[in-house]
Amino acid sequence: MPQTTPQPPPHPSWENGWVPDTSRPPGTRRLWLAGTLAIATVVACVTATAVGHHPSDQTSAAPSAGAALDHGPGLLSFASPTAPGPAVPGKDKSGMPTTSPTVSASATASATAPGTTAKTSPSSTKPTKSAPSKGSSGGPGGSGGSGGGSAPQSPTLRSVRSVNYPDRYWHVSDGYVKLDPVGGSESRGDSTFTVVNGLANSSCYSFRTSDGKYLRHRDFVLRADRSDGSPLFRQDATFCARTSAYSGAVLLESVNYPGRFLRHQNFQLKLVSYQNSDLYRADSAFRLVDPLS
Repeated sequence: MPQTTPQPPPHPSWENGWVPDTSRPPGTRRLWLAGTLAIATVVACVTATAVGHHPSDQTSAAPSAGAALDHGPGLLSFASPTAPGPAVPGKDKSGMPTTSPTVSASATASATAPGTTAKTSPSSTKPTKSAPSKGSSGGPGGSGGSGGGSAPQSPTLRSVRSVNYPDRYWHVSDGYVKLDPVGGSESRGDSTFTVVNGLANSSCYSFRTSDGKYLRHRDFVLRADRSDGSPLFRQDATFCARTSAYSGAVLLESVNYPGRFLRHQNFQLKLVSYQNSDLYRADSAFRLVDPLS
């Protein structure tokens, strides 16, 4: 009989150091693997679905600007909002537009004493052209000089009096026109002008001095110069009468600088842009009266 060598018994666990892991239940690793596989499967399905429904380049291209979109029958489409139009000019506190104000036709006021503020209608703003009127002498305002500002039909001697300084008149002094009180005979002669049809516009005014010069603005200051016959001189020496807020008075607007009117400042006659204020309207209002000389 063959002899068999007996096998030694396996080493027990306490001899080789291996101890079963009792911190987790059996099969946990398999559960983790199964869960990971399930998640990967769901992600793959979602990705495939998204790729399958993605439109082609031709269908996904944005329509060109202004192209009409056909939404199919029965669908409503809405037009794109239009760009806002230009802003409407604002209004001041009195309710009048700030861009092109007009004068109230019924705005009248009496002359004020020197140093006081003129009172006018709050809505009175930029003056408008006055209607032609004929005086008894054929000149502006007739014999009393109280007309509304029509162009003279023939050369007429006139003096120009301030509304808010009724004791002062236009007066040529050292070549400039100032607002001065009445003086001697020489001063009275320098305060008397021949009013003729405008050199650049026959429906407006030009003022000629006794020595043949004309009143013209230069550097926006009124002065007496001899005519050089140029178109610029004729325009500088032409002023159009506009309706004033004061009865019997006019505002004198420059032909070549519309919107600028003759006004006295520190008793110097200047060409100043229109201002919507009582002081400006008073300083720029003048009456053409009987000659002083």
